[in-house]
Amino acid sequence: MINEIDLKKLWGNQKTNAPDLAELFQRVDKFKKKRLRTLIKLNICLLATALFIGFVWYWYQPEMITTKIGICLVFLAILIFLVAYNKLYPLFAKPGFELNSKHYLQQLLHIKAKELYLQKTMLKLYFALLLLGICLYLVEYTSRMELLWAVVVYSVVLLWIGFNWFYLKPKINKKQNIHLNNLIEKFKKIEEQFKTNQKP
Repeated sequence: MINEIDLKKLWGNQKTNAPDLAELFQRVDKFKKKRLRTLIKLNICLLATALFIGFVWYWYQPEMITTKIGICLVFLAILIFLVAYNKLYPLFAKPGFELNSKHYLQQLLHIKAKELYLQKTMLKLYFALLLLGICLYLVEYTSRMELLWAVVVYSVVLLWIGFNWFYLKPKINKKQNIHLNNLIEKFKKIEEQFKTNQKP
């Protein structure tokens, strides 16, 4: 079994052009620290946004029910997304393992599965609630505008959300996935080499 093998010892005895194992472990630790910082920044940004929206609600006292429902939907979008995304925290904050363990690969695969779930399911829900919430919120204010300006406001909002959904989101996801997949492939390559070396 791979988890019973002293990877450090075997790696030192191998003649291979695969990446240096110690360097690979350092890259994983660096990757996790970077993702942890990103997670913390995301929490701060979304919580600050929620506080600002709460302040706007309190200060301007909207009259229409659509405005209040819109604000609640935006709050709900932020809450659901943060709860789902923060489930990655233990994986990023967990310290590294010894060099004779295959937990690094398992941990990376676990991170990949959770991130794919976030990208494919939770982001869709987040954007859907956000779009609906903003559109309902704007009803009260655009109803006081001329039709042309109301159309302009909704068009800008839809273009902004569309830009985020169709351009920024795929670009960010692709960049994250490439980095993570690269690390996973390197660990899989190492594991296959060890299995090959163990065959009689």
